[in-house]
Amino acid sequence: MTAPLLLDAIADDARRITALSRDMGRHVSIDPEMLLQRDIALQPPGLWSPNRHCRLVQARDGWMAVNLARQDDLASVAAWLECDDADAPWDAVIGLVKERATADLLERSILLGMPVSVVGEAPLAQASELHPATRPERALKVLDLSALWAGPLCGALLADAGLEVTKVQDPARPDPTAVATPVHHQRLNGRKSHVSMTLASSAVGAALDRCDVLITSARPHALARLGLTPDAVFDRHPQLIWVAITAHGFMGDNAMRVGFGDDTAAAGGLISRVDGAPSFLGDALADPLTGLRAAHLALRAIVEARAGLIDVALASSAADFARRAGLR
Repeated sequence: MTAPLLLDAIADDARRITALSRDMGRHVSIDPEMLLQRDIALQPPGLWSPNRHCRLVQARDGWMAVNLARQDDLASVAAWLECDDADAPWDAVIGLVKERATADLLERSILLGMPVSVVGEAPLAQASELHPATRPERALKVLDLSALWAGPLCGALLADAGLEVTKVQDPARPDPTAVATPVHHQRLNGRKSHVSMTLASSAVGAALDRCDVLITSARPHALARLGLTPDAVFDRHPQLIWVAITAHGFMGDNAMRVGFGDDTAAAGGLISRVDGAPSFLGDALADPLTGLRAAHLALRAIVEARAGLIDVALASSAADFARRAGLR
C-alpha cells in the first residue's frame, strides 16, 4: 500500500500544477493514485519490487537495490560479482552481495552500466539555475524525445496544460511502452502528435528549431552523439526550456549511471521498513514522481518566463518525496 503521506506529497504537487495551468488558461486535474498506476501484472511489494525485476539485498554494510530487468544486466552479474554462477544470476546476487561492501559493489556496477543503488544514497533535489526568457504569444511547442514513463508523463501533463507536444519515435529504438502497457501508453502519449524520426538525423535539429520545450530521458553522452549538448543547444536556442530527465543527474560523475524506477526509488530512500528490513512501497515509484516534478518545474519556468536546463533526476526526485512523506 502506498504511504498516505506520500499521496499527500503528490497531491501537493498536483495542486501546484493545477494552479500553474490556471495561469495559462487551462485546468489540469491529477488523481494521485491514478498517477502511480499502469496496466501491468504486479505482485505485492516487499524485498522484491511489484514487477519482480528489482530486489532489495543486504550487503555487508547496508542495503542495496539490484535491478535486473534487462537481459544485459542478467548477463553482467557474473562479471559484477566476479563469480561463475551465470546460470542463476539472482541466486548469485542474494548469496554473494552479503559478503561485499556497498561502496565496492556500487563502483563495479557503475563501470558495468548496471542499475544498482545503495538504499538512501541519493541527495535531495537541487534547484536548477535558469535565466530570464521571452515567451511567444502562440501556443508553446514541446519536442518529446523521452521514453518509458517519467519523460512521457511530463509531456502528457504539459499537453493537458495546453502545450502542443510532439512525441518522436525512433524506428530503430521504439518505446516499449506501447506494446508492454498499451493503456498506460495511451494515457502518457494519447494527447500528443507523433512523428517517426531517426534521432541521429538532421531532422531532430530542424524540429528543435521549432520548439520551446525539449524533454529528454537519455544520458548526456548519448545525447552528445546527437549534437545535443547544453552549449550547442543553448547557443542556438537561448530561450529554450530543456527538461533533462536522468537516473542520477545530468551533470557530474553520476551522469553516466543507469537507473530505473525501482532502484532509483530505493536510492532516494522511498521505502518502508518492516522489522528493520527495507520494503518497496509501490511499482517503479521514482518514474511517475519524477514526471510529476518535471512537469511542475517546466510549467513554473513557463509562467515565470525562465529558460535553461532543468536537471531532473529520478533518484533525487524520489529523495525529495521521501523527505516530504517522512521516510528520510
